[in-house]
Amino acid sequence: MSHARSLFLAIFQTRTSHSLAVPPAMKKLLQPLLALALGLACGLAITWAAGENPWHVLRVLEKSAFGSSYDIGMTLFYATPLIFTGLSVAVAFQAGLFNIGAEGQLTMGALAAAAAGALWPRVPSPLAPLLASLAAVIAGTVWGGIPGWLRARRGSHEVINTIMLNFIAAGLASYVALYLLKNPESQNPETPNIGAGYFIHQFAIFGGAPVSLALPVALLVAGFVWLLLWKTTLGFEIRAVGQNEAAARAAGIDAGRIRIIALCAAGGIAGLVGLGEVLGNAGRFRVGFSPEYGFIGIAVALLGRNRPVGVVVAALLFGALHKGAADLDLETEHVTRELSLVLQALIILSVSAEGLWNWLTPLRRQNLDQNLGSKQARI
Repeated sequence: MSHARSLFLAIFQTRTSHSLAVPPAMKKLLQPLLALALGLACGLAITWAAGENPWHVLRVLEKSAFGSSYDIGMTLFYATPLIFTGLSVAVAFQAGLFNIGAEGQLTMGALAAAAAGALWPRVPSPLAPLLASLAAVIAGTVWGGIPGWLRARRGSHEVINTIMLNFIAAGLASYVALYLLKNPESQNPETPNIGAGYFIHQFAIFGGAPVSLALPVALLVAGFVWLLLWKTTLGFEIRAVGQNEAAARAAGIDAGRIRIIALCAAGGIAGLVGLGEVLGNAGRFRVGFSPEYGFIGIAVALLGRNRPVGVVVAALLFGALHKGAADLDLETEHVTRELSLVLQALIILSVSAEGLWNWLTPLRRQNLDQNLGSKQARI
């Protein structure tokens, strides 16, 4: 009889342990979803504490982001640069690097695209957007390669270097817009208008929202990043250096070269933000046009688990939050559009709590084993 009881407890313990084990693929999917739900719940709780009805705030966010074709278009417009910056940060993450410099890289890319359009305004249409895009990619690549080279050859940490380069890019862009390429028809710090051949197509289906060819280009870049990282030898080397540098070096991989390549690629991708802003919307470079797309891209990459598909989905989410919060000033009494920043911060904190998830699972298993052990001892 005691042998049967022991066998029953062993089978029960095994099944319970297996029920607590979450498959890795499911875990990677559940953690961002739980982080998103937790962040939104905490944000709505803050609105309730401020005196607003959380459900009303949620409806305002949903209606402002997806209430009409124009609203959907603006959500996609805000999401497009976040796809670029999220991919930029994700590529660097895969190589074990923290790219804080996407803001400076996109600034230099947009400035280069506007400069090409202003200096050579008569380039014909099929060639002009390609020329401006190439200028944006080259400028972003150079701005990303500087911290990559400093990290690989001088040991300087990329976080410090990219932060400093953000300020240098902002100052350099202001100087160019104010003195070298100032728009004589405007009092604002901006460059002259680009030539007519540089503008890219906008989709009329979105009711006047500036959704342009930059969106499908962003999706194509996401597909290219996936192919690069998971289907090429270079991508394998990037991921190998990021996951275990010592093992990568032992396998003959030049970690310094990979770091330079990764940050150059990250900078080039971030530079493509100028494609949508300059060629698809404003037609010129405007100082301060970015509402910190580069820094929000860090959150996008974290929420997307540094995977291209996840980055695209996370960018759409943050674009919806940015657009949805625009009407909070009008539709609520105690909550403003800055709620989107609070929600983003809470989502980031929830995503970064992966260590808590990893700590709780073994703890639950340990408590279960102790409870079963005590029951078995009593029997």
